[in-house]
Amino acid sequence: MDSIKFVTDRDPDEREFHQAVTEVIESVKPVLDQNPLYRNESIMERIVEPERVIMFRVPWVDDQKKVHVNRAFRIEMNSAIGPYKGGLRFHPSVNLSILKFLAFEQVFKNALTSLPMGGGKGGSDFDPKGKSDMEVMRFCQSFMAELYRHIGPNTDVPAGDIGVGAREIGYLFGMYKKLANEFTGVLTGKSLNWGGSLIRPEATGYGSVYFAAEMLASRNETLEGKRCLVSGSGNVAQFTMEKLLDLGATPISFSDSSGYIYDEAGIDREKLDHVMYLKNIQRGRVSEYVETYPEAVYVPQNQELDHNPLWKDHKAECAFPSATQNEINARDAQNLIDNGVYVVSEGANMPTVHQGIEIFLDNKVLYGPGKAANAGGVSVSGLEMSQNSMRLNWPKEEVDNRLKTIMKNIHRMCMETAEQYGSPGNYVVGANIAGFVKVVDAMIDQGVV
Repeated sequence: MDSIKFVTDRDPDEREFHQAVTEVIESVKPVLDQNPLYRNESIMERIVEPERVIMFRVPWVDDQKKVHVNRAFRIEMNSAIGPYKGGLRFHPSVNLSILKFLAFEQVFKNALTSLPMGGGKGGSDFDPKGKSDMEVMRFCQSFMAELYRHIGPNTDVPAGDIGVGAREIGYLFGMYKKLANEFTGVLTGKSLNWGGSLIRPEATGYGSVYFAAEMLASRNETLEGKRCLVSGSGNVAQFTMEKLLDLGATPISFSDSSGYIYDEAGIDREKLDHVMYLKNIQRGRVSEYVETYPEAVYVPQNQELDHNPLWKDHKAECAFPSATQNEINARDAQNLIDNGVYVVSEGANMPTVHQGIEIFLDNKVLYGPGKAANAGGVSVSGLEMSQNSMRLNWPKEEVDNRLKTIMKNIHRMCMETAEQYGSPGNYVVGANIAGFVKVVDAMIDQGVV
């Protein structure tokens, strides 16, 4: 059966989900051809269908006593190798298609970490931006009043994602603890003094840089001295820039939904500290950066353009898309190559459209797809789960070393798998096949369930 047609016919309006499924199915076709059992067991039809989809309303009251209602979801995609694991996203763009794509990607990303975690994702179309702490708390408590029935440390362990940081995780955990009457590691990304792990906020950004360093090492190069374009300005982008500085590279940009900053002189540690204060404490916009550093350039977002000027107008060797899905289209991909970029390591989930990926691969770009390059976040979430189970905390150096080792192993696994299936240097094929085989073999072992 044509698995892509199966998905598009069944869920015709879920564009983002179709995109994720298409990329994986096209990559794993050689595996399916070599293993008739996979087709006989209808493994593709099973793996693209979530094990469970939970959809619910979230009523909450704002500071003016007005009642609002948001829609929320939890996609429990696949638990063949462990409890569901994946973030919660609070953003107006959240819908079923986006969360199914994220959950589907999460299944294979988690498998690559070699930690026992299945894949899931969830969230709501609630926008925490501009809301007071009390409004966010009331929303999170209402959200958890339903979600707590469906999660648990051995069932489903959510984490943060866009719009869900330490504040939101705290409110969610507090409500879960009250309703379930237990203190357990049911959420990751917690604060350090009540069960969180060192390096967790940094992990996705650090991991994407570690992956880029491994890709460069395959060509006997390092990040030292390289100029790097970074998109986004949340945790992933901030700690991507921090680790780039650690390894001698120079980040020159960051962005949010209003536009982007280009700093020709480079973003040093002092400037990065200012970005972190601006975004994490003041909850400001990137445009405010130029008030302190007027030599930098702020470029407002222009929705009418068919490309992103961040990827077009600036010379660099490396790009770290760390904002959101589909932020690099085909024209953007070509613009990056034309400007000298030959390393792309994805800190966001699926930030490059399918045609853009093809352009990167055709031009021999060192391209690290999100399910491999940004697996650092969920890896340290898995390590947080381990620490919670043992009721202890590992020191920063131990967690960072474990993260570095995991990212090295993911890189090695992707390279070896790609070579095995006749696509040397193609990290997309390597990541998709390596994660896929691990999950589907576990599904077959466990029967038709």
